[in-house]
Amino acid sequence: MAEKMTAVVMYGVDDIRLEQVDVPKPGSGEALLKIAACGVCGSDLDRMYKKGPHKLPLITGHEFSAVVEEVGEGVTSVKAGDHVTVPPMLPCFKCGPCQQGHFSLCENYDYYGSRRHGAYAEYVCGPADLLLKVPDSLDLRAAAMVDPAAIALHAILRTKLTVGSRVAVTGGGGPIGLFAIQWARIMGASQVVSIDVTKEKIPLAKEAGADEAVSDWKDLEDIGGGFDVIIETSGARVVPDLAVSVLARHGELVLIGIPNADITISDSSWARLMRLEAAIMGSWNSFSAPFPGHEWRTAVEKLNSGDLKWEFMITHELGLDSVAETIRRMYNREIHSSKVIFMPEKTRQ
Repeated sequence: MAEKMTAVVMYGVDDIRLEQVDVPKPGSGEALLKIAACGVCGSDLDRMYKKGPHKLPLITGHEFSAVVEEVGEGVTSVKAGDHVTVPPMLPCFKCGPCQQGHFSLCENYDYYGSRRHGAYAEYVCGPADLLLKVPDSLDLRAAAMVDPAAIALHAILRTKLTVGSRVAVTGGGGPIGLFAIQWARIMGASQVVSIDVTKEKIPLAKEAGADEAVSDWKDLEDIGGGFDVIIETSGARVVPDLAVSVLARHGELVLIGIPNADITISDSSWARLMRLEAAIMGSWNSFSAPFPGHEWRTAVEKLNSGDLKWEFMITHELGLDSVAETIRRMYNREIHSSKVIFMPEKTRQ
C-alpha cells in the first residue's frame, strides 16, 4: 500500500489545496477506511468559504461511505473488505445527553470534516465501533447518502406526522428535502408539497413523490395552506416567517436548515403561532440509541430495498481535483445542484 494519498487540505477560508499527504495509520480500536464516495453538505459551503472549521489545517467532508482497508489492534466489529457508511459525529458517550441516548445533543463530541480530518481524501481513520456496516448489495454512492436521509427522518420523528397529515417541505429540491418528501410519503402523508426557489429543482421534487412543487410562496394560494407539518431544510432567513403563515391549527414547523442571518418573526405570524397553538422546534443531526440509531439503520434498510430513491438526486459525480472549485461555485450560486458527490477514483492523475 502506498505511503502517500491525495487529499483536499483546507488551510483557511478560500485556501483549499489538493496535496499529497501521509496515509493515516489505524491505532488501537480504529479502522483505516478507503473512501468510496463523499457528498457535499450545505455546511461545507460556509465552512470552506465563509466561517472556517474548528481547526486548521483540515481535510473537510463528512457525508461518506468507505471500504475497510485495515483494522487496528483489538478491532472485532469490522474487518478488511467490509462496506460501511460513517456517522460523522463521534459522541463522547459520557455527558448527560449521551447517557440518556440523545447523542445528537452530545456536549463534547468530535466530528469528521470540522473537528477531525474528514473524507475529501483517499483514506481516513476512525473508531471502528462507530461504523455502520451496509450490505454489499447497496451502492456505495447510496451509502454516502445515509447521513442526509437520516437527518430528514430524525426531523420528522420530532413531529406528529402520521397517516393523513398534510406536509410541506421547504428547500424541497435539496437532498435532505428530497428525502423528507419520501419519508413523509412512506409515513402516510395525504399530501406533500415542495417549496424551492430554484425552478430547475421542481422535477426532482416531483420525482421524489411531491404532489405539488412550487418555486414561489404565492403559488400556495392555489394549493391552500393549513399544513400539519412543515419541514424547513433551506436555512433561508425569510422562510420560518412565511412557513408560520401556512401552518394548520396545532401545526408543527421543524427547522433543519442552518441560517446565516438573524431570523425575524412578524407580528402577524407571532399572533398566528399563539392563536393556532402551533409549534416551532429544532432538529439537530440524526442520532439516537443504540448509536447511530433507528434513523441510520432504517435509512440503510430503505435505501437498500429501493423504498428510498437516491440516484435521481445526483447532479454531479467528480474527483477530488474538483472539490475546491465546485464547492466555491456552489457557495457563489454559480451552478445549480442537488447532490454533489466526490469519488477519489474519479480524480484525474
